[in-house]
Amino acid sequence: MSKKLIRFDWAMKTLLRDKANFDVLEGFLCALFEDDNVKILHILESETNSEDENDKFNRVDMLVQDSQNRKIYIEIQNTRETDYLESLLYATSKIIVEHQDLGEDFKDISKVVSISILYFNLGTGDDYIYYGTTEFKGLNTGHQLLVKKRINIFETLEPKYKFVEKKIFPEYYLITVERYKNIVQKKIDEWIYMIKNSEIAEDSTSKNIDKAKQKLAKMNMTEAERKRYEKYLINTAKDRDAINTAKEEGREEGREEGEKIGMKKKAKNTTIKLIKKGMSNQEISEIADLSISEIEEIRNFNCFNQTPERLT
Repeated sequence: MSKKLIRFDWAMKTLLRDKANFDVLEGFLCALFEDDNVKILHILESETNSEDENDKFNRVDMLVQDSQNRKIYIEIQNTRETDYLESLLYATSKIIVEHQDLGEDFKDISKVVSISILYFNLGTGDDYIYYGTTEFKGLNTGHQLLVKKRINIFETLEPKYKFVEKKIFPEYYLITVERYKNIVQKKIDEWIYMIKNSEIAEDSTSKNIDKAKQKLAKMNMTEAERKRYEKYLINTAKDRDAINTAKEEGREEGREEGEKIGMKKKAKNTTIKLIKKGMSNQEISEIADLSISEIEEIRNFNCFNQTPERLT
C-alpha cells in the first residue's frame, strides 16, 4: 500500500480549499506559529483560486483569515523569480489595502502574515526557515522600541485591562525546501518533510498531521483526479525545464560572446606587435585575421594606448 501523498501545491489548488479539509492547513500553521489554537475561518480571494490546470505552474497561492482576524497568505513558488522579495512586498501591501475600507479607522487595519514555501534557494543562508518583520531599534542603544495597546478584560464584573505589544506590521516566513536536510527536530519539520518528500516522516506527532496523511493520500484519488494530477506534474516539470533551458542558453550565449571579445583582444594585441615590427597592413591581415580598415584604425591610435571602439 503506497504511503505517497499528493504534492502540497496541488493540494492547495484543490483539496485544501474545501472547508472540510481546513484542519490540514491548520495543522501546518499551528506547527509554524507554535500555537495549537490556530483556527481558519474562511478562504479569501487569491490570484490562483481557479482549478484550471492551465494556470501557471510555477506558483500556487492561498489567502485565508483566521480566528484572530489575521490574513494569512500562503504561497508555493516552484521556480526562481529574480524579484521575488519585491513581489512578496507588493502582495502583502495589496492585501492590506484591499481589506481596508476608505474612512475605516486605522486601528482596524489588516494584520498580514506571509508564508512562502520555496523550491529554490533564495539568497545566501545556512537555515531553511527565516522569519522577518518591521522593527524599530535605537540608533544609539540598539534596543527595540515597544509600542503597546490597552486590551479590556471582561472575565470579571469589575473592569480590568492589560497592555499587550502592538504587532501590526506584516510578518514573513520563508521556507526553503531544498535546504531542509530531512532531519525532524521540531513540529514544523514534520510538515516540511511532508512537503519535500510527499510522505509523512515516521513517528510524526504534530497536530493534524494524521489528517494530512489520510486526506492527501494518492490512493484516495479518483481516476479523473489522478489524471488531472498527473497532467499537473507533467506541466510543472515542463515549466521548470523550459526555465532551466533558457538559463543554460543564456549562459552559453554569454560564453560565446566572451570568447569573441577575447579573440578580438588577442588579435588587437598581435596587430600592435606586428605594427611595431614594421610589417604592412596586408601582411598583418593574413596573420591576425583582421580587415585592412581594422588594422589601419589600430595603427592610427597614438602609441597604441587607446582601445579602438570597434574592437572592444
